[in-house]
Amino acid sequence: MNASTQVAIIGAGPYGLSIAAHLRARNIDFRIFGIPMNSWRTGMPAGMFLKSEAFASNLYDPEARCTLKSFCVRNGIAYSDYGLPVSLAAFVDYGLSFQQEMVPNLEHRAVVDIKRERNGFLIQLDDGETFTAGRAIVAVGTPYFKHVPPSLAHLPPEHVSHSSDHHDLTRFKGLTVDVVGGGASALDLVAGLLDADAQVRLVARRHALKWNTPILHRPRWKQWYPMSGLGGGLRNRFYETAPMLFRLLPNKTRVRIVSTWLGPAGAWPVRSRIEQLPLYLGHNLQGAAIQDGRIQLQLVNGSQQRFELHSDHVIAATGYRVDVHRLPFLDRDLMRQVRLVENAPVLSSTFESSVRGLHFVGLTSANSFGPAMRFVLGARYTAQRLASALAARRPGD
Repeated sequence: MNASTQVAIIGAGPYGLSIAAHLRARNIDFRIFGIPMNSWRTGMPAGMFLKSEAFASNLYDPEARCTLKSFCVRNGIAYSDYGLPVSLAAFVDYGLSFQQEMVPNLEHRAVVDIKRERNGFLIQLDDGETFTAGRAIVAVGTPYFKHVPPSLAHLPPEHVSHSSDHHDLTRFKGLTVDVVGGGASALDLVAGLLDADAQVRLVARRHALKWNTPILHRPRWKQWYPMSGLGGGLRNRFYETAPMLFRLLPNKTRVRIVSTWLGPAGAWPVRSRIEQLPLYLGHNLQGAAIQDGRIQLQLVNGSQQRFELHSDHVIAATGYRVDVHRLPFLDRDLMRQVRLVENAPVLSSTFESSVRGLHFVGLTSANSFGPAMRFVLGARYTAQRLASALAARRPGD
């Protein structure tokens, strides 16, 4: 067994990398594991654009040297804080550049097991190495929590998949594909499938699609709204700047806000293309079956009229539901010690769970710290808060 480290970070997305950059700047001993920007590189359509404005799409180092703006300037990529959408390709390249400069010690290996020990955690990697860590920070992305409705989940993967299963959509060229969902993931997929020359339809319970409006295109009467990385308005500003105050709200209130605030909405660059397509809005999915090698969807609209759609493949762009039981690397005995509300960990002011030394960040922390933790933007507060807290503690604390 190798010598111990003070902190182990599991995950190398925007949260894991930002935390690592802050720990490195404070000379806190740590190891970080994962494939950099993996869910962004493999689980989103290649041609998509980020919903967030560019100024709110940074990874975070303490001196703000590696910003998205500085990366774009160095590489001749068009950039504007507002109004110019950020492509997925540019954001991924930026994240990889950030990792190479700020977190060069990233280990491209996977954590397969974490067990509780008296003074920390025993961690095993996929190549068989084991080591101990005083603290473990779980900074994994969304793919662990993908949600497929029961009406589709029973069907085989060759016919039904989740939106996070797709980056390259060229395999669907010439096929008929139904996308179920009405949020950004669904709408980005539809645009990507159009680019791949697929025949695509959108099925959603929503009666109308919602779209993010660029800040520069806001109505004149909204120009006075305070701005934030989450959008305009006092509540968005509060959720961005006051996660510690949000944490003081009652459990039920926090869970309700996180599940409903900034609901499904598409990125505005794809709007004109999608609104010209066949859209089955206001339709509930009642069931699905395989018939003659194709998918048959049974739909019901608000007037209780029934419809059937037949396609070659169905993609469930139905979001994510945090459930830490689905993290395969957490030892079951350890998992039973983590206090949960709605299957998400209850966290202290330093993102620490009920298990001493076990921290959760990103989407798993949203029910405790607010909607900002569902976005890249939340990595700023998280990295600053965690690094400050760990620097104030002795390695053995």
